[in-house]
Amino acid sequence: MDATLSLHDRSLAESLVDLEASTQAAEQIDLTQPDSYRLAFADPEFMARRETRGIRFQLEMLKPDIGQAEFGIDHTVVVYGSARFVAPDVAAQRLLEAKSSGDAQRIKAAEQGVRNARRYDQAREFARLVAEHSLRQPKDQRIYICTGGGPGIMEAANRGAYEAGAPNVGLNILLPHEQSGNRYITPGLSFKFHYFALRKMHFMMRAKALLAFPGGFGTMDELFEVLTLVQTTKVKPVPIILFDSAFWKKLYNFDMLVEEGMISAKDLELFHYVDDPASAWSIIKKFYNLQD
Repeated sequence: MDATLSLHDRSLAESLVDLEASTQAAEQIDLTQPDSYRLAFADPEFMARRETRGIRFQLEMLKPDIGQAEFGIDHTVVVYGSARFVAPDVAAQRLLEAKSSGDAQRIKAAEQGVRNARRYDQAREFARLVAEHSLRQPKDQRIYICTGGGPGIMEAANRGAYEAGAPNVGLNILLPHEQSGNRYITPGLSFKFHYFALRKMHFMMRAKALLAFPGGFGTMDELFEVLTLVQTTKVKPVPIILFDSAFWKKLYNFDMLVEEGMISAKDLELFHYVDDPASAWSIIKKFYNLQD
């Protein structure tokens, strides 16, 4: 028999071809035909069953992993923080509109938004520093900005990398109030998750450092998970940086935990306080002995 395939040809039919054929046929299918005849991976009801949850876990683990590997992304700096902060120009416009309305509560909220907008700019500047450094390095030594993919601090960090011309990652989450990936994430590196656990695992898989800006429950959840993983040696030590020392020291009295015997004094060395983007980046560079 004459050979008609090269060594690189697949011996099995492409699943995508089967899926497309199944989808096209579905429009003409007899409604009396049982669901059991559908291809398993083309059957959304089957894939959403409780019994197939493990398969969905695997898929959420695999898809972003393969996607980032294809872009050559091995090292990231993960930036956490509030989704509620906006850029200074947006905050200023909101304040003008609030003052025009004469609504005292609206004015108060808008003034708070202006104060918080400086944090948006600081996250943007930090990401720019990381991106500009990395673009000067060999591709296998580059560090990429990774965020939760949403608005606020996440958008600011993605934006800083984007404006520097560097690829950046967004790991978004499906929420009841729809949250789409922000417009500064690199196309092809914006991923959506259903499971928080898988999303948080992906944050850590490539993380070489973590920078936590002021934020709410989500930020605290992510921060303490990382602290716990490092404290218990489940992951290798990485720089964990708390941006805006006044905020974090007001929020958490870590010294009290030492005094009460809840953590050891050495655990206070797991994280650093900083108040400006250059200091945060300097800690990371020193930890890995990165040279400009």
